[in-house]
Parts: sequence; C-alpha cells; structure tokens
Amino acid sequence: MPRLIAVVGPTATGKSALGLALARHLGGEIVNADAMALYRGLDVGTAKPTPAERAEVPHHLLDVLDVTETASVAAYQRDARAAVEALLAAGRTPVLVGGSGLYVQSVVDDLEFPGTDPVLRAELETELAAHGPGALHARLAAVDPAAADVVLPGNGRRIVRALEVIALTGRPFPARLPAGVVPRYDAVLVGVDRPTDELDARVARRVARMFAAGIVDETRALEAAGLRDGLTASQALGYRQILAGGPMSTAAADTVRATRRFVRRQRSWFRRDTRVHWLDAAAPDLLGRALALSS
Repeated sequence: MPRLIAVVGPTATGKSALGLALARHLGGEIVNADAMALYRGLDVGTAKPTPAERAEVPHHLLDVLDVTETASVAAYQRDARAAVEALLAAGRTPVLVGGSGLYVQSVVDDLEFPGTDPVLRAELETELAAHGPGALHARLAAVDPAAADVVLPGNGRRIVRALEVIALTGRPFPARLPAGVVPRYDAVLVGVDRPTDELDARVARRVARMFAAGIVDETRALEAAGLRDGLTASQALGYRQILAGGPMSTAAADTVRATRRFVRRQRSWFRRDTRVHWLDAAAPDLLGRALALSS
C-alpha cells in the first residue's frame, strides 16, 4: 500500500525537485504545502512548478485562492487531507511538499483548528485598524492571560485570531501547539537541508532569478487585482518588499535578508520534529536515499 511522504525543510534547499522525482518513481502526485503557493498569480516569487512539470505529475492545492482571500490553516487541512486520502484510496502515493511547518503538521498529525466567522473577523479587524493591536491585546489579556503571554502585543493578526477563537469556542486560545500530538497517517517525513553558508548563497541566487524573471511586473499586475488588500498574500517574500516602494535594488536586498531569516525559522520548526529523516540536499544519491526511507 502507498504511504504519505512529506518532503520538508527550508526554502531553496531543493524540496520541489526531490518531491517531483519521488512522485515520478513512485507513481505519485504532489500535494502543495507552501502557504503562498495557494495563491493564483504568486508564481515567480514562490517558484511554482512549470506547466510541463504540472502536466507530467499532477499537483494539488496550487492556485486555489485569489490574492484578496485570507489563507486558513483549517481550510487547508480539510482540502489537503481530502487530496491525500483520495490518492491513498486510489493506490497513488501522495507526496506532500513544502516549507510551511504548520501546514505540513496540520496534515500529518491530528490537530484541531477552529473555524472562522467572517462577520466576527471583520468586526475585530475593523477594531484593529481603528485602535491598534495594543487595545486588542489588553482585551485578550483580560479574557485569556495565558494566550496573551504567548501572543506578541504587536501581532495584530494573531491577536484577532485569538479573540475570534475564544468567542467562537468559549475556550482558551491554543497559542502553542499541543504536546504529544497523534500522527494521522503512517507517514514518512523526509527533510532536506544544506549548510548555512551554502543555503545563504542559494537564497541570493534565487532572489536574483526572481527579479530577472519578472517578479516586479507580476507584483504590479497583482496590485491592480487587489494584492495590497490581501492580508496573507501581500506578505509573501519578494512581493511585500516590492510593495513597500523604493528602488528595486533595495527591494531585492531586503528580500534576501528576509528570506534568510525565514530559512532559520523553518529550520528551527522542522528540527524540533524527531520523526524527520534529514538528508543532505547536495548528496549525489539524494533520490536513492529518499526512496530507501519511503519503502
């Protein structure tokens, strides 16, 4: 029987290439686990697979949101699990590929994510815009002191989510992931990484390719389609720096720095999971090692 394989790790390590190779060899299909690749039009900056690659190996959960929509882990979890379970039922190998740690864990583990209420969310976001995150954080501290200790006072979006969950469920906000979560699938987690100096150089080259490949024009077109209004999509690396204005050389340099910081956060997230089998992304027999783990 096929198993779920998750290919995880920091940006620019080569996860997509390994995921495609595994899917080809195992008769599988890719399930995207990159939060920003959910968005239509965020193509250059997310290094989406080419049309040829998508024609050769089916991909799921790419291009499913408009840039004005807010991504939801709960919605992603529902749709990704549906894709995984349909593939397993059909005897196909689902290959979950991406560096969004919470999205990966929402699939492979039994985590519960409360839903959303658009009206309540809109009310809280209006209040956030009018009064700032400090006022909402004070309210959070009054109703859930433990959550307020974890959620930063300046993180308006997370404060809004905490207040929304508390109002919807009548329970405290789960600001930290629960310990000892139960795996949902007999999954194999394959991590790929590279030495920090090497990965820093790869990030710089990746950003240079993004700007050469037209991310500025792509951003301007998406801006006309409402990118600035998208709470999630507007924060995508590269796009956020271009939207900030100023010389594009500055935007590119800022993107490199922001991506390197993101890489370190990704590495920290995935290294905490002792189930991940780490492989050197530069190893000449990388595919063979990953296939051995998957058998």
